[in-house]
Amino acid sequence: MNHNASLSAPPRRTRGGMLLGLAILGAASAAFVVRRPLMMSAPMCVAGRWHGCFDTFNGVVLMTLVALPPAALVVWAMARRRRAAGVTSAWRLSLAEVGMVHGTVPFLWLTMMPGAGAGTVPARVSLVPLRDLVTMGTLGIVGNLLIFAALGFFAPMRFAALASVARMLALGAGCSVLVETAQYVLRLDRVSSVDDVLVNATGAVLAALASRHWWRTKAQAPSDQPRPVPVPSG
Repeated sequence: MNHNASLSAPPRRTRGGMLLGLAILGAASAAFVVRRPLMMSAPMCVAGRWHGCFDTFNGVVLMTLVALPPAALVVWAMARRRRAAGVTSAWRLSLAEVGMVHGTVPFLWLTMMPGAGAGTVPARVSLVPLRDLVTMGTLGIVGNLLIFAALGFFAPMRFAALASVARMLALGAGCSVLVETAQYVLRLDRVSSVDDVLVNATGAVLAALASRHWWRTKAQAPSDQPRPVPVPSG
């Protein structure tokens, strides 16, 4: 009997659970800090009203936190199904897939919210680097860093082809360009700025570096597939 293999198996199984637990703990801590502003939009969200819930920052953040337990349940179900099929790194793959979606969609929703003059004021664009950065303020910079942070953190964990700083920089910048272009075309009363692209891409790279320990390598790429069941000869 290989005692070393039996001793190392539990930590590998629980690593994904630990990551998920840390994510939930961090979200719960953040919710506790900003609980009062979030509760202001709770009545509207409970009533299912668009105005006051889904068109406000507090409402979107509240619904994102409410959706966290179902998202964790989806991670668990996907990981369990993968493990039953013999897929290695089942927890990591499942957490990465759900994390990319749950951590990115709310920020995109906030970014694409129309301003008061949407559809009436002319579309605006700012192509001079660093000119808008000084006017963003701390909150604006942090918000722009977080837009594609979940994508940057989880994408290299899920896709071996993205396990590179340069590729994550390109992915973050490309996604940001699409968002800024949509803001301009749809005339959402927002400024399509090159500085937003720079900060968004930087946030994706910083988040990717934070998850570098769990990046997938090319040698691990076939682990998505179930392990082949040996057929007895005879």
